[in-house]
Amino acid sequence: MAVDLSVLPARRGVRPATTGREIPHDQLEDFSPPQIRAQLVVRAQALPGVFTTASRVSEPSSLAFRLHQQQRDFEAFLHPSVDEFGHVHRSGFLHLTVPRDALAALERLGWTEPHPITRRAEFPDTIVMFYAPRDEEELEVAAAVLQASYEQAVRQR
Repeated sequence: MAVDLSVLPARRGVRPATTGREIPHDQLEDFSPPQIRAQLVVRAQALPGVFTTASRVSEPSSLAFRLHQQQRDFEAFLHPSVDEFGHVHRSGFLHLTVPRDALAALERLGWTEPHPITRRAEFPDTIVMFYAPRDEEELEVAAAVLQASYEQAVRQR
């Protein structure tokens, strides 16, 4: 099931202010209520083959979305991890890899910005910072983007 991310609704409100650091971990004014973040984690854990642990590529309080996989597409995983395709921070802010053809639409619709780490050649430019879903409607968008990230990670090239 390929998810078409270009048909998502635009995100309401102004874009969150991120820390401006090379590797930002929080939004300064927008965050997920605990129950929304918890529902997002449950949805990630329901994806076939996904398991969660503390992130190895981010702060330890971030929960990683992982797959047991021998072969992998460079653009589908966070680096230097070999199995983490995304993670969620305490605030609900997500770092994910997304399909290349969805990058422009997600940014235009106000859901993401490129992760600053993508400026380095050794990291895929498909890594984005997805703003924390603030309510059930935004949770549905986050779940669709998570689904697309997952599909990219399990696809064999």
